Amino acid sequence: MNALVTVRCTMMAQFYDVDPMNVVWHGHYARFFEEARRELLDVLNYNYQQMQDSGYLWPVVDLRIKYIRPLQLHQKFIVEATLIEYENRLKIDYRILNSETSEVLTKAHTVQVAVREGDKVMQYVSPEILISKVRKVTG
Repeated sequence: MNALVTVRCTMMAQFYDVDPMNVVWHGHYARFFEEARRELLDVLNYNYQQMQDSGYLWPVVDLRIKYIRPLQLHQKFIVEATLIEYENRLKIDYRILNSETSEVLTKAHTVQVAVREGDKVMQYVSPEILISKVRKVTG
């Protein structure tokens, strides 16, 4: 699949992110991805509040992470979030990069599906509101 939209967030590993070995605990990576995903959704003009206002919830149904090199205390890094699919689901790829060397430290992706808020029925095709917003941004 081709990259449709990409955002980049610069972050730094904080004391509360690390374990006793001063490396970022694996569970905190989901929060880093969430921050980049939030920025990507803002670019699409379809953030979580707008999703709910349009009558759809978008739960994450799949999260996969490949840890390549650990993040360390006070290390600056970049999280890239790239929209890959949107017509039947939201698939977003992530890369965490060393901000000084651009070395890829982590790769991941999430999949979200539209669930109609009223009856909680999963949709097998993305709602037209998402499709139109993506097409508006991607031309």
